[in-house]
Amino acid sequence: MKDIDKNTKELGDVQKSDASEGRRKFLKGGLAAAAGTAAAGFPMIGTAAGKPTVLKLQGAWGGGIFKEFAEDYVHRVNEMSGGSLKIDYLDVGAVVKTAELQTAVHKGVIDGSHLVTAYWYSKNPAASLFGTGPCWGWTANQLLGWIHYGGGKELYDELMTEILQLDIVGFFSGPMPAQPLGWFRKEIGGVGDMKGLKYRTVGLAANVMQELGMSVVQLPGGEIQPAMERGLIDAAEFNNPTSDKDFGMQDVAKHYYLASFHQSQESFEIIFNKKKYASLSPEHQAILRYASEAASSDMSWKAQHRYSNDLIALKKEHGVKVHRTDKAIMKEQLKAWDKVLPKFMKDPFFAKVVESQKEWMKRVGAYELTNTPDYEGAYNHYFGSLT
Repeated sequence: MKDIDKNTKELGDVQKSDASEGRRKFLKGGLAAAAGTAAAGFPMIGTAAGKPTVLKLQGAWGGGIFKEFAEDYVHRVNEMSGGSLKIDYLDVGAVVKTAELQTAVHKGVIDGSHLVTAYWYSKNPAASLFGTGPCWGWTANQLLGWIHYGGGKELYDELMTEILQLDIVGFFSGPMPAQPLGWFRKEIGGVGDMKGLKYRTVGLAANVMQELGMSVVQLPGGEIQPAMERGLIDAAEFNNPTSDKDFGMQDVAKHYYLASFHQSQESFEIIFNKKKYASLSPEHQAILRYASEAASSDMSWKAQHRYSNDLIALKKEHGVKVHRTDKAIMKEQLKAWDKVLPKFMKDPFFAKVVESQKEWMKRVGAYELTNTPDYEGAYNHYFGSLT
């Protein structure tokens, strides 16, 4: 009996051990099955072993609010992905020069870039139509409306893929207010005072200002203030009061003219290598696209706050005399556009884009202008006239 009891005890110990091992296997298998079920129901967006997909994006901006806008987009992508997609922002010149950004993205040297179409205007003048094009009476927000709902994005894709044959996917983000006529050392009373001046601008705006008798130099943003300080240029524009203040334009000129038709609407361009973009999950592709739209709205709100504050600072802290560009000058700018456009309209694609824009703005502008109340009258009623 003792042997039987001993054997029974040993058998019981074995059974207990087997049972424990079985429970462990069951639990292990159950957890694995549960994990598999969860994976099937909630697919992982990131790469293997939970590592995030990392994209290298180089901006065209070394500092200031434009770099901030680019980083705002990057931040939204990183936050929206929950860590499964990460963009590393690279400063201007980190890998390639600004003029080489588009080519670098096309070749896959970098994954993406944050820039403006005017920076590759030399490859095809139609590039400027997606940023620094003629003013049909529209705002930058209406330009973005045309891109998203008026056929502009399809025309942009045609330019990139079929004409330039670039492996690039692009989004447009951030409506820029009309760019100032710019900085002058002396007060200008009319177009006559502008003739012969060496002036910095970019894109088709260069052709427009040449029609007004100016000698145009196209320079990157960071080179404008030093060039004016050394007397290489007499006048210049970049984009807005905040960027201009950051560049130190107030140290080389004291007359700042707001309002102009040379670049009255523009937005940022965010581009990615097409093969890299296609390799991403649909969720990550959607995040890159929708983050550009979210950043676009935020930029327009932030610009209102920062640009207006810095304009006040330029006047009060730096003694800058702020002028509104005379209507006669802006009228001459429109006439200059009328002379510039026919030269480029000989190209069928350029002409197709122009006609698409005009068709959009004729309809949208009619609604906007008919519906828009007298905001200037309301402002003057409560705060007094600006003139």
